[in-house]
Amino acid sequence: MSCGTVAGVVRLHALELTPDDAGQTAVRADWQALRDAGLPSQLDHRGTTNEPHVTLVATEEPVTPTVRELAAALTRPLLPVPAQVAGLVVFGGPRVTLAWALEVPDEVTGLALRLRAETRGHRHRGWLPHLTLARRLPREQLEAAVRVLDHGRRAVSLARLRLWDPDAATITTLVAGP
Repeated sequence: MSCGTVAGVVRLHALELTPDDAGQTAVRADWQALRDAGLPSQLDHRGTTNEPHVTLVATEEPVTPTVRELAAALTRPLLPVPAQVAGLVVFGGPRVTLAWALEVPDEVTGLALRLRAETRGHRHRGWLPHLTLARRLPREQLEAAVRVLDHGRRAVSLARLRLWDPDAATITTLVAGP
């Protein structure tokens, strides 16, 4: 197994879809609203790779060149991927992750499941498309966080497929939509 570890935290290799500029702006507006309210926000993540994204696959093992090529070939005809924000989703226990839940076309769900079948070392079962707004949010601050967020139903266009390699600390764009 080869996965990036920083301060005891395993950083997983990932294939991710990223929003176009308008989608980036919309997600970052909610990140800023959380920060302005004094709440945890993805803006607190200072890494240069921090960008709104939808993880298709996250594994403890490196993504092989064969899987990268397959991911690019299967993703290319789907871009840009239309997604709808369906509401908020909460993951975790005493400290939670708060995210936009996304409705995506069936072909994208099929893509994620196909890529999962081609990779090993998954941290979680199944796939739930989402864009993270805050991590490690104390559960008692959840209500305050929900109050400051924009709850309008909106469309987000996912325009790029990228690879995160924590061993090399690199992001590589594999496919960019028109």
